[in-house]
Amino acid sequence: MNAQTPSPKLHDCRDAFVAVLERLAAENPRIVTVVNDSVGSSKLGGFKSKWPERLVNVGIAEQAMVGVGAGLANGGLMPFVCGAACFLTGRSLEQVKADIAYSNANVKLIGISSGMAYGELGPTHHSIEDFAWTRVLPNLPVIAPCDSVETAAAVEWAAAYDGPVFLRLSRVGVPDLLPQGHRFELGKANLLRDGDAVTLIANGTLTHRMMKAADLLAAEGIEARVLNMATVRPIDAEAIVAAARDTGAILTAEEHSVYGGLGSAIAEVVVDRAPVPMKLLGVPGIFAPTGSAEFLLDEFGMSPAAVAESAKALIARKH
Repeated sequence: MNAQTPSPKLHDCRDAFVAVLERLAAENPRIVTVVNDSVGSSKLGGFKSKWPERLVNVGIAEQAMVGVGAGLANGGLMPFVCGAACFLTGRSLEQVKADIAYSNANVKLIGISSGMAYGELGPTHHSIEDFAWTRVLPNLPVIAPCDSVETAAAVEWAAAYDGPVFLRLSRVGVPDLLPQGHRFELGKANLLRDGDAVTLIANGTLTHRMMKAADLLAAEGIEARVLNMATVRPIDAEAIVAAARDTGAILTAEEHSVYGGLGSAIAEVVVDRAPVPMKLLGVPGIFAPTGSAEFLLDEFGMSPAAVAESAKALIARKH
């Protein structure tokens, strides 16, 4: 009997976020944090212990939190505004629009526990609209790293970038896919696997599922291309067009509504520049029920096996 392949180690991307943030803060006294009673969920306890005067806790007042962040940026500081993605974007969308994006303020918005990571707390705590809300705003890059390596690289990039950023992080553990030392480039997709039958595109917690789906397809002789599309805005149009032309079909998956998110952003490019059959996987325009994030992703057809079946059905549409 062959020994089973050990499961890959899972990493909480928040750990990578705070490790890089604390290292950068030790070098740069302009870095401060603003939270909404979210020190624990943002894993900023160590930051608070080291620099208590550089952490502002506004309480459960997300609109004020974003406004305070904008004010600190106007004063020459570099605030990392951290809170649950559902509340950071939903409750304070006007402030994100007017105080951050329109003002082009140097504020780093860190949406914690995104997607359906708060699964058991139900629809009020699911953040499955945040791509749609944020990607329409000018001046605001929207980024959802696929693993801890990309999270660390994206935080490094955000701190060096002079302008606002929305960084979407989950609390659900994922395996590392990118090599250590990976350098984040805004608006550039990562080719994780090449193939010519179909292209699978995802970000965040779904990217590793796409890799597993590609393995299942390969076992049947179907070679799928896999793209990690961490940047939702600006989208990597060239990688999308190349995928459409090379593979003839594109399947997207996201921990978000199928309306207005990653799949929609990709479809906008496809319909304009390289029309091919597409399938968008995600939450199908409903309030997701309660249940663990893993259960909900499976429930909405995003288990690796279900993705592989959807990919095969999509390939059949090419002919």
